Amino acid sequence: MCDILLASDQAKFADTHARVGIMPDWGLSQKLSRLIGVSRAKELSFTGNFLDAKTAERWGLVNRVYAPEDLLPAAKQLAQEMVTCDSVLLRQYKAVIDEGLAVALGAGLQLEVKRSAEHAASVTAEDVEDARRTVTARGRDQSQ
Repeated sequence: MCDILLASDQAKFADTHARVGIMPDWGLSQKLSRLIGVSRAKELSFTGNFLDAKTAERWGLVNRVYAPEDLLPAAKQLAQEMVTCDSVLLRQYKAVIDEGLAVALGAGLQLEVKRSAEHAASVTAEDVEDARRTVTARGRDQSQ
């Protein structure tokens, strides 16, 4: 249920519903297959086998894997990077991604166009140009 998943290289992941004898009811049966693909989701769900962190990363279950001592600093750094973005825009961006996933691709694309036009009405060309310059400089700093 998280937006971004970071894991320790010691972490293990499993869907044990079938092993325990219960049906999932918080969305796992629908979200896991969308996240890692139908065949992989069925493999995990039907076997109850555990995945190591590196496999979970390779399959797209987690974004990144860190040594245990590096996990919290990495999470804090990522959070710091996110809070430097406009919070209203981030909430809107999250909403359009999440809402788009709940509909067919065509409807999701239409939703994006609608939300983009709504947002564009709230910014000026000068605002965007100033932000573009800042982003370009940030990108240069990150690549060094």
